[in-house]
Amino acid sequence: MSEEAGQMMVLYGDSSDQRSLSLDDTSSTEESPDQTRLSLETTNDAVPYIGQRFPTHDAAYEFYAEFARGCGFSIRRHRTEGKDGVGKGLTRRYFVCHRAGNTPVKAANDNRPQRNRKSSRCGCQAYMRISKTTDLGVPEWRVTGFMNHHNHELLEPNQVRFLPAYRSISDSDKSRILMFAKTGISVQQMMRLMELEKGVEPGFLPFTEKDVRNLLQSFRKVDPEDESIDLLRMCRNIKEKDPNFKYDFSLDSNNKLENIAWSYASSIQSYDVFGDAVVFDTTHRLAAFDMPLGIWVGVNNYGMPCFFGCVLLREETLRSYSWSLKAFLAFMNGKAPQTVLTDQNMCLKEAINLEMPSTKHALCIWLIVSKFPSWFNAVLGVRYNDWKAEFHRLYNLESVEDFELGWRDMVNSFGLHTNRHIASLFALRSLWALPYLRSHVFAGMTTAGHSKSINAFIQRFLSAQTRLAHFVEQVAVTVDFKDQAGEQQTMQQNLQNICLKTGAPMEAHAATVLTPFAFSKLQEQLVLAAHYASFQMEDGFLVRHHTKLEGGRKVYWVPREGIISCSCHQFEFSGILCRHALRVLSTGNCFQIPDRYLPHRWRRFSTPSTKSLQNTHNDHTERVQLLQSMVSTLVTESAKSRERLEIATENVSILLLKIREQPICSQGVRELSSNQRNI
Repeated sequence: MSEEAGQMMVLYGDSSDQRSLSLDDTSSTEESPDQTRLSLETTNDAVPYIGQRFPTHDAAYEFYAEFARGCGFSIRRHRTEGKDGVGKGLTRRYFVCHRAGNTPVKAANDNRPQRNRKSSRCGCQAYMRISKTTDLGVPEWRVTGFMNHHNHELLEPNQVRFLPAYRSISDSDKSRILMFAKTGISVQQMMRLMELEKGVEPGFLPFTEKDVRNLLQSFRKVDPEDESIDLLRMCRNIKEKDPNFKYDFSLDSNNKLENIAWSYASSIQSYDVFGDAVVFDTTHRLAAFDMPLGIWVGVNNYGMPCFFGCVLLREETLRSYSWSLKAFLAFMNGKAPQTVLTDQNMCLKEAINLEMPSTKHALCIWLIVSKFPSWFNAVLGVRYNDWKAEFHRLYNLESVEDFELGWRDMVNSFGLHTNRHIASLFALRSLWALPYLRSHVFAGMTTAGHSKSINAFIQRFLSAQTRLAHFVEQVAVTVDFKDQAGEQQTMQQNLQNICLKTGAPMEAHAATVLTPFAFSKLQEQLVLAAHYASFQMEDGFLVRHHTKLEGGRKVYWVPREGIISCSCHQFEFSGILCRHALRVLSTGNCFQIPDRYLPHRWRRFSTPSTKSLQNTHNDHTERVQLLQSMVSTLVTESAKSRERLEIATENVSILLLKIREQPICSQGVRELSSNQRNI
């Protein structure tokens, strides 16, 4: 919203401030209707005058309202008068400037906070009075009083539209706004989309961002107990439409909803391939309902966030977290992640130890770093940025010994011996510092880029809040929206013309197997490998940079079994072979990276799980996997030139038409096709 619009909003407030006061602050009042139509159907005259006639008092109001808008103010219904006696009816009405009267002083109430909002009322005396007459038996209303003198400045045409009387949201626009809210986009984005749809300039919609926020908030003011019932009903409805949708809930001793968790069919399939490392973010709450929200997120083979599940909890206790972890494992057929990243929460840490004893628990570094300004800015002052740079250097070290020595030096250098946050970080170092975590799989989720994309992904769910009962559906819309965007990015990645930098057969082979995202990571290591020297030792190889005379990494290679490992543990950490291992493979005349070091989680087409294909013959499965490999090669080769791409596109289109003409022979093939699309 523009600065000018913001000033108008502050000055004139919202429609709730349109309480009517008489001109002398003593007379009776009458509220104006919620929605007022403005028209000029009653007369062609532009300015009210004494004796002007209207068929109804509403017609008079509409005329005066349109006149007021043209002058730069708005009006409201004011005092009404009638004849003495019951049933005699209304005989006189007053319409006044929206700034008429003065705001009465509210009586102080110690039990309720006072809202000291700035009032726009200034005692303006502008008004129009109409009286009811009956000539020849036909009732009509005549103007019997009119004054257009104001004690305040009138607004320009581009400002008057911000007055509450002229702001309204139509039913069709309300439906559109609610649809946008389900996708999780921000209010600013909603406004911009509706401006584009209606073809109006920015800021010229008949409502403001504040009106949209108030509308969304009004949909959240419902009975929590009714919301819980509707939420469970929504889950049952989704389950009826999609049997693979999974949800679970618990009730308290009063038979009221306590916790609820859910996951979608596509999320369960994604977890089967990409569930090795999972973020369980419990740092957010549904503000409208004051409920802790937990979201399970991972990273797919194209380096993009993927949704695994969601949970709403009544409270953050060991019991609640244990219940949520049990529900998640049940959704995922008992398969626990190898690594789970969370916030620093002792109840959650204990719950993971109980429910996922074989899973490595680590702390999200980006959640820790986000607290640094409040922890250390005031303590360190101008040295804060220097300390932060040193912290990140220590965080990325490879050796535990180097980390602990460097930490001690950092504490001494910055005088942080008694700082409780520093003491806590060091006590928990094995849960967040990379030197302690490199032998565990993280799928790259410790990098700054991934942390930002995951956080942005989660923020979409927090934006998708209208009613609790619709939240499950809204998250599904957000996930589907993200999946569609991900498919577009995947296609763009696959159509990129991959440039080979080393000319090594290993590089060419990996380019046909890995996704462009994963291949780019491997290619970095291949390029760096050329700068390393390898020395064969009795128990393996020593690999170090060609400029170094000491140190290096130990690499163990068993060619017959195709097994290679490095003391830097990069493959275990990210799923991508390191420069040290690649150097040994290259000097050992290995022209293809062993299959086990091109993991399925980073391949272009991940092999579907055995469970999803249990009713399909092995021969059919092998044929599908062969087709996947052929398609992967087709995309890679076609993307190398425009001419190749045009030939491939034309011929694949013809082939698809022929395939679709063929009948589908069995239910098993249909299920397989569905699984392939969802992976």
